[in-house]
Amino acid sequence: MSAQTVPIHYVHRMLRVAERRGFDVVPLLRDAGIPEDVAGHAKARITVGQFGRAARRLLVLTDDELFGLGPRVPRGTFRLIGLSLIHAPDLRTVLGRLADASAVLAGVPRITVTENGGQTTLAADVSALDDPEHLGAEVVATLAHRFSGWLIGRRIALRAVELPYPEPAYALDYYPILGRMPLFGAERVALTFDSVLLAAPLVRSEADLLAYIDLMPGNFFATRDHGSTTADRVRKILEGGLRGTWPTSHEIAARLAVSVQHLRRMLREEKTSVGRIREELLRDAAITSLARGEEPVEDLARRLGYSEASAFRRAFRRWTGSPPGAYRPTH
Repeated sequence: MSAQTVPIHYVHRMLRVAERRGFDVVPLLRDAGIPEDVAGHAKARITVGQFGRAARRLLVLTDDELFGLGPRVPRGTFRLIGLSLIHAPDLRTVLGRLADASAVLAGVPRITVTENGGQTTLAADVSALDDPEHLGAEVVATLAHRFSGWLIGRRIALRAVELPYPEPAYALDYYPILGRMPLFGAERVALTFDSVLLAAPLVRSEADLLAYIDLMPGNFFATRDHGSTTADRVRKILEGGLRGTWPTSHEIAARLAVSVQHLRRMLREEKTSVGRIREELLRDAAITSLARGEEPVEDLARRLGYSEASAFRRAFRRWTGSPPGAYRPTH
């Protein structure tokens, strides 16, 4: 699996949450290993690990699993809920127990689950949150989606996503996370999927759960929806190019059993292309290497297929708004 990165706007919004509560954001960036010069660029991206460290730091500062955005949700609440779910026989039981827990645990947004016409909708009422950055709503939506799929070891293809705020400038970033563009301006957070998945058995243990919690919330925002989109399938095929020769559009189309024209049309509908996905793979691999600080730029450029380091530097600045050196660790 290739490295993945997270748009910097997630960190920008976390910093605004911290600042509104009077916290110094410089230590938050430092502890996450995010250089201040990188954090200041709108086009910047960070590794999933950096994002996870920043989010966990904010969680510790606020002592709240929803970052102090509403009635307090004490740390350990998700662990408690998870332990009550992990031994359920199937997803239907999980969702029922989750709804029951939300009704009695103070601060946890109220969750309801309804079935209608072969589809199930999980909805969460986030109206009590003071959430102008929409972080709380996103955490609830991604937690419900990713954790449910993780429990049953299968992706949950969403038929509809509703979010209770106006469409933001970064709206396209939801597509790779959720596998579908949301309907904005709704009354609630809501995720709709095929009811057949309710019978899926759980495949995780308590030990798995505790390891999963250690990775939260970075594992919610790792930007792939477990292969539910054409772009994800193309990305998986293209990943081999990072280790050798890049497959052509014709080869990718053949692997997917479609024509090249149909492949291009499907990717256009997802607001992307083979070339753009290839660039994203190169960008993410470069950011991940630079954040580790173990590989000279010249060696990195050569490994990624650039004959000249100067060409790699130009591409990197185009991707991120910064030179590669800005992404080097500062300690």
